[in-house]
Amino acid sequence: MLHPIILPVVGGLLGLVIGSFLNVVVHRLPIMLESQWRRECRQFLEIAENESDAIIKPFNLAVPGSHCPECRKPLSILENIPLLSYVALGGRCSGCRARISLRYPVIETLSAVLSVMVAWQFGPTVQMLAALLLTWSLLALSMIDMDCQLLPDVITLPMLWLGLIASVLTLFVDSDASILGVVFGYLSLWLVYWLFKLLTGKEGMGYGDFKLLAMLGAWLGWASLPMIILFSSVVGAVSGLGMILFLKRDHRLPIPFGPYLAVAGWLVLMWGDELNACYLAASRLN
Repeated sequence: MLHPIILPVVGGLLGLVIGSFLNVVVHRLPIMLESQWRRECRQFLEIAENESDAIIKPFNLAVPGSHCPECRKPLSILENIPLLSYVALGGRCSGCRARISLRYPVIETLSAVLSVMVAWQFGPTVQMLAALLLTWSLLALSMIDMDCQLLPDVITLPMLWLGLIASVLTLFVDSDASILGVVFGYLSLWLVYWLFKLLTGKEGMGYGDFKLLAMLGAWLGWASLPMIILFSSVVGAVSGLGMILFLKRDHRLPIPFGPYLAVAGWLVLMWGDELNACYLAASRLN
């Protein structure tokens, strides 16, 4: 038997390592997808590649190695230690002393904290491993959506299928609830999208949001969808209003909805029954 504190500690250390990898995914995956789309467009339009395009060096999640974006200095193993390297270097490159973005240690720390919470909540089970994978995926999707207003299919769709597979093992919900979760998750936001577009002539959200809610429905079942939509809508509205009032954000600029769906889905993953009980109790009081 493991001591109760060992598993969360191991989960936190693993979360730090995964967080470091997520930083690479968040930065490089949108660039890789844009490059792929450009190649596909050129092929479809039968446009020849420029010579400069043809000699571009390989660029993926593994190549080139980690380096300073300013002076291009490759990072050593010691400079790649999650979180500790940032603290030891004082948040600056050891070569050119350019400031390292605070986002890197923030994502690593957030990944570690969330991993500790998942390990503590589920214990040494297959559920824990599945919940960790879902947590890391939601974190990556949230950060990419905040940066680029993009929810990549290369993350969302495989995770949707994994959610369906998890339902066969009844890790969180059974297969019936999972399949209906995919259907209702996608269609609910799809209907909202088209109603909003017919009424206003504008697009209120992207298709990636439909797929993300379908993915959450696959993992958490159809019964979780109303709570996820409610939480994400309320938090999104309050957050958007706060950014407009206090940060003077232009109200015409779109606000990505994916992070709010991800946060709401993760809360339901962790404490869905408790949150539902609190909501029902509050509704009876009213």
